[in-house]
Amino acid sequence: MTGETAPETSTKAPPKRGPFKGDLTQGPIMPTLLLFSVPTLLANVLQSLNGTINSIWVGRLIGEEALAATANANIIMFLMASAVFGFGMAGTVKIGQRFGARDLDGARRTMGTAVGFCFALMVVIAVIGFIATPALLRLLGTPDDVYRLALDYLRMLFVSMPLGMVGVMLSMSLRGAGDARTPLIFMIVTVVLDVGLNPVLIAGYGPIPALGITGSALATVIANVVSFFGMLAYIYARDLPLRLRGAELAYLKPVREELGYIVSKGVPMGAQMLIMSASGIIVVGLVNREGTLMTAAYGAAMQLFTYIQMPAMAIGGAVSAIAAQYIGAKKWDGLGQLTRAGVWVNFLMTGAITGLLLAFDRPALVLFLGPDSPAVDMARHIQMLAGWNFIIFGVMMVLTAVMRAAGAVWMPLLILAVSLYPVRLGFYYATYGWLGADAIWWSFPVSAAAALLLAWWAYRYTDWLGGGQAETPEEAMEQAHADGQPAGRFQPDL
Repeated sequence: MTGETAPETSTKAPPKRGPFKGDLTQGPIMPTLLLFSVPTLLANVLQSLNGTINSIWVGRLIGEEALAATANANIIMFLMASAVFGFGMAGTVKIGQRFGARDLDGARRTMGTAVGFCFALMVVIAVIGFIATPALLRLLGTPDDVYRLALDYLRMLFVSMPLGMVGVMLSMSLRGAGDARTPLIFMIVTVVLDVGLNPVLIAGYGPIPALGITGSALATVIANVVSFFGMLAYIYARDLPLRLRGAELAYLKPVREELGYIVSKGVPMGAQMLIMSASGIIVVGLVNREGTLMTAAYGAAMQLFTYIQMPAMAIGGAVSAIAAQYIGAKKWDGLGQLTRAGVWVNFLMTGAITGLLLAFDRPALVLFLGPDSPAVDMARHIQMLAGWNFIIFGVMMVLTAVMRAAGAVWMPLLILAVSLYPVRLGFYYATYGWLGADAIWWSFPVSAAAALLLAWWAYRYTDWLGGGQAETPEEAMEQAHADGQPAGRFQPDL
């Protein structure tokens, strides 16, 4: 900037940002966070219910071997989804930052690269996975009586993977643009179709032949394909901000700059899912040492844990998306207010569901274990010692979500790794001699508390914004140009 222009820009008050759909930086923070996180929470609950109900269909209509086959296949699919989750979160953050800055064209470029890269990657993985399915199942040690069923089921899922995962990427991109309603609508479509088609295609109905376990996989394929194209049609029918038209369709070809951000930030974000999964597998191994009853009790308690942790996950995702928009809009003061609101909302939502399930855990556990099982009381004991740790975990999620929104992805990964391995396992081995199996359950709140302390220290004392508040001369000129228009950089694209 020259000496002549500096006084002029310093004396002009920047124009107010006009409101637009999807802007999460406008209005009171607490209501915005609640309204944005609830649809995400409902979508997560529906997804889990979908898996539970489909497992019931498979187990009742086909048998235990088929249920074991789906469990083996789902482990592999979860690993694939972890990669997409990481890249999707990175895309969500970048889209949110650009949406907050009112750089709609930039948000579309990021979304195009994320979707194009995801589709290409998933096609490659699907082809390799389809061919390598036998080797993957053998690597898992799949029993012989389950192998053939798992082979058919997993190969069908690999066929559906590209469109299914691109649908996940689209949903995450829409949330980055402040739209949590559209992903919820099409999650409902997916669940209704999947749950409704499963028994029909498994057992057959009228002219529809009985397809067994392949029918269950086919139901998932049909549900994902219909939901994907329905969402795509909805995006264009409603002219949602991230739709691509004309020359913008070229954005689907990944660009090095955009791809570099998505991969460099997405890999550590996806690694967090893998670290949590590996930690869960280790805990199962420790529980197995305590006998079959304890394993059954832990399995039932885990079913409840799945729902207890959902508010924390939904709030963390919502805080990350909103914080990204605040960072893009350079509203730095709002980040602290958002963090405090996220902590309080977590206490409200996670605390409420934790208290509810602790108060009525016996009826819930009986659904999985039966009324006369001695494992019910063991599961209640597990719930009492470990269930409330998700409230602490949720606060940690809020703090690390804000850091991730600024692109600080390695610190949250390190915090998670330290709390789940040295702290959790160290506590278990140090106290097992006098606590016995309770050392496993106490390790949950101990590791959550350690993660919270580390996250608070990182949030409070490290430069997780990475100098993000500073503008380069080019950014300053670009922002000045945008501020000269009442609608900012949204104006040319509407």
